[in-house]
Amino acid sequence: MPAPAGGRGPGGLLRRWHAWWLARLAPTDTLTLTQRNVYILPTAPGLLFGLTLAVLLVASINYQLSLGYLLTFLLAGCAVAGMHLTHATLRGLTLHLKAPAAVFAGEAAVLEVTLTSTARRTRHGIGLRVQGRPGAPAAWTWTDVPAQARASAHVSVQAPRRGWMRLPPLNAETRFPLGIFRVWCVWQPAARVLVYPRPEPGAPPLPADGVLPGGAAARRGDAGDTEGVRAYRRGDPLRHVVWKKAAKTGELVSRDTAPAGRQQLWLDWQATVGLAAEARLERLAAWVLAAEAAGLRYGLRLPGLELPPGHGEAQLRECLQALALWGNAA
Repeated sequence: MPAPAGGRGPGGLLRRWHAWWLARLAPTDTLTLTQRNVYILPTAPGLLFGLTLAVLLVASINYQLSLGYLLTFLLAGCAVAGMHLTHATLRGLTLHLKAPAAVFAGEAAVLEVTLTSTARRTRHGIGLRVQGRPGAPAAWTWTDVPAQARASAHVSVQAPRRGWMRLPPLNAETRFPLGIFRVWCVWQPAARVLVYPRPEPGAPPLPADGVLPGGAAARRGDAGDTEGVRAYRRGDPLRHVVWKKAAKTGELVSRDTAPAGRQQLWLDWQATVGLAAEARLERLAAWVLAAEAAGLRYGLRLPGLELPPGHGEAQLRECLQALALWGNAA
């Protein structure tokens, strides 16, 4: 039987309620759990435990069993104490999400969450997961938080496409100590993950027609220096900085250890003619990684954007970010 149109069936109503609930959450990368954002309900074993207590109570009343009353109220008292402990395990905890690192499309972004406790007792059995669709299976990460200390937990989320990806809501949950109550919170992080284009598998070699001769490095070293120097660029290793010259002139310069005839490589959008737009970006991403691995100085040309040749971690990040955000709103 087909599902009712317009999302009016039970599944559609559940999705609409789920979307309305998430829209109420204020995005934040640090969340302190209080009575206003921590929720508690009995679990399936908890409901069965409650039914058992009701049967014991009815039997004790019917047969006037003093020991039956004692057992019933003893178990009920344990349940009430367990409910308080379960709720207190999350209440007062502070969750902080560290800025996530960029990933390539199709990979999993690893999110590191720091849990901080000011309580004088250890908080046991705290689970974290990325909230999926209603009814989706959960992949939990479990941890304990020591007394007046902090602990870290890692959860992952798939990055399906390039660009900025808004993080889905996260769930924190515990059922400690008895498992008859479930205490949880829903947390919407404010951070975003930058997703680079997926590098093309088996990409062709770097384009030979994009190689241009580089200018010889100026030999401006002090007496006795045999290497060329150039202005410091972000991402240069600190061991290449000429600290002696920096102390004299106040200007940061780096040793140019490449040969004078070092070549420059231009990775051009026009070199990928014949492919779809996303496939062109994937090939350029593969070329950027290959050029960096080969130690070349490379630049990137995209429609409306040109990044000058460079080399190093900063150049790699800048090129991949340009490819990730090209054609998308930042």
